Amino acid sequence: MKLLAIEGALGAFECAALDEDRVLARRRVESNQALEAGLAAIAATIDESGIAPDELDRIAVGLGPGGFTGLRVALSYAKALAFAWGVSLLGLSSFETLEAGAQVLPCLCIVEGRPGIVSVRLRTGDGERRASGETGAALAEILPQPLAEPLALAGATAGAARILAERGQPVFSLPPVSSPVLALARLARAKPAAASPHALVADYGEAPAAKVPTRT
Repeated sequence: MKLLAIEGALGAFECAALDEDRVLARRRVESNQALEAGLAAIAATIDESGIAPDELDRIAVGLGPGGFTGLRVALSYAKALAFAWGVSLLGLSSFETLEAGAQVLPCLCIVEGRPGIVSVRLRTGDGERRASGETGAALAEILPQPLAEPLALAGATAGAARILAERGQPVFSLPPVSSPVLALARLARAKPAAASPHALVADYGEAPAAKVPTRT
């Protein structure tokens, strides 16, 4: 499978071209330059890979949650290219990417969109739950009482691990994902494509808006 992956929600804006598991080309742009330099990075990746657009089997893109600007730019580019090239499009959540296919339960994945504000997903044998907001409040909402068994952590684990340890929750961290775009690409090969690029919607999380001081 020949695949182009684009990820902008988890820090930098990244793109990579793969043929099966072989990475042919990869580019990285700082998130604050995604709009200006992201499309050029994709073009350079395709050129270096030697894959013509009509040879691509699919495009994969991260759907968030995460950084607002990079996510919006990545999804916009992915949809536009899928339409222009006639290539199927697949989207994966940041939670899936950061867990990198781990099947361990219970598992808590933490995505930090901006300092101190997170979106979290808890998977247990009973299903999954989500919460967003300030780190401590989001963790208290999604996990009001400690679990008896150790909890696997993925993503932005440092602050969450400390808070959970203080609450008596045993935890351990899954191996960190060194390259979100490559994790996205490898997971995307085994997932079904969207029926239409229109079907993919960005997940910006539900972080509370910044409080505006009131005058008295």
